[in-house]
Amino acid sequence: MVDTRILLSGIWVATMLTYLLGDVLRIFAGDFEAGKIFGASTSQWMYLLAAVIMLVPIIMILLTLTIPFPAIRWVTIVGAILVAIFNLAGLPYPGMYDNFLIAVSLVFNGMAVWYAWNWVV
Repeated sequence: MVDTRILLSGIWVATMLTYLLGDVLRIFAGDFEAGKIFGASTSQWMYLLAAVIMLVPIIMILLTLTIPFPAIRWVTIVGAILVAIFNLAGLPYPGMYDNFLIAVSLVFNGMAVWYAWNWVV
């Protein structure tokens, strides 16, 4: 069996790549207008917030590999639930691909919670 830390790190990598795939498809589909988010003009603060949100899976990869058990169990559960709530708050998106990718990321979040909850050392 794969070590739970490696498994959770892989789930966070998959989550991050799913978000990035959605961003790339949004650009290619034409659902993206430079300098605007949901039709509103953007500011540096909005881009900073977007960067912080996109860093969550990346930070979770590192934390999963470095924080001792059992603390990482709770960090993972809380992090995955908060990311899932954030994603659910944005639904529905205009593109079918976006809604599909959000559903996939919610499955990944559920997997992270499941594996963290059932982690036995």
